[in-house]
Amino acid sequence: DHRALPAPEGRMQTGIDYVAARTPMEEQLEQIWKKVLGLPKVGVKDNFFEIGGHSLRATTLVAHLHKELDIEMSLREVFQHPTIEQMAEAVAGREQSAYASIPILKQSAYYPVSSAQKRLYILSQLEGGELSYNMPGAMTVEGALDRKRLEEAFRKLIARHDTLRTGFELVNGEPVQRIHETVPFAVEYVQASEEEAEVHVREFVRPFDLRQAPLLRVGVIELKPERHLLLIDMHHIISDGVSMGILTKEFIRLYEGADLPPLRIQYKDYAAWQQGEVHSRRMGKQEAYWLETFRGNIPVLDLPTDYKRPSIRSFKGNTLEFVLDKQMSEGLRQ
Repeated sequence: DHRALPAPEGRMQTGIDYVAARTPMEEQLEQIWKKVLGLPKVGVKDNFFEIGGHSLRATTLVAHLHKELDIEMSLREVFQHPTIEQMAEAVAGREQSAYASIPILKQSAYYPVSSAQKRLYILSQLEGGELSYNMPGAMTVEGALDRKRLEEAFRKLIARHDTLRTGFELVNGEPVQRIHETVPFAVEYVQASEEEAEVHVREFVRPFDLRQAPLLRVGVIELKPERHLLLIDMHHIISDGVSMGILTKEFIRLYEGADLPPLRIQYKDYAAWQQGEVHSRRMGKQEAYWLETFRGNIPVLDLPTDYKRPSIRSFKGNTLEFVLDKQMSEGLRQ
């Protein structure tokens, strides 16, 4: 069953003969590529995107190039020069740009928000959109569940990550993030049958008050003594898809009793660093470009939909459920 197999992590067969690094730059790039891709061996003619690379790993690659070789390379350039051989030629003679770590902020009553957080703060104020940026998830847990250990693992996560102790408010008309030393937290427990569980899941997802940290809630539905549903709901202003993966891995390790290494920086440090960049010359040029592009009347996006666009934005919708037969689903998959 092909679909039951995990994604391949080892070196893929691309039909390209292995060619070893021939210059110091190619050797340095090879070491970075192996680290980013998790491969024991990489040839200079291998294509990054054919041996396990994708856009997120390309972003990590760009960061390592800057940090270890003082070379700035854009994401677009990685796509344009996807082999070590091409990349080495592209950076040859390029002026070095010293890497500077994101600085750690001094303690303050509140901190600036990132561009993404500012956008989500504004969107969350729209009437009818109270649940639009909730990030709920549910997992089935088979086997014995230690409630005390589970709650303790989440408390350690909350203590570890500032974002899980962050609330948002306006100061002088600007949204800011306020990080609390401690926040009230308890796992919501309930016993229910399989049939009743769906109602509890629906009731679990409800609006967050962005001022009140944590913007995270956790619930456990006991279906049987050794079968539970673990429910998690977070607001998008403190988390995203990548964050969820990190939190899940860390939660499992903490539940198993492991100690995690301390974090050098927190999200507030990144937000302040990013907002400092906003005032740079480069950001100023980009802002000028978009102001020029959108000068004058902006055309209305007029998509051919079943109903006319309402005069007031609405978040009302519906869910339609239907079943595809095997032939159609297989056709779609192909």
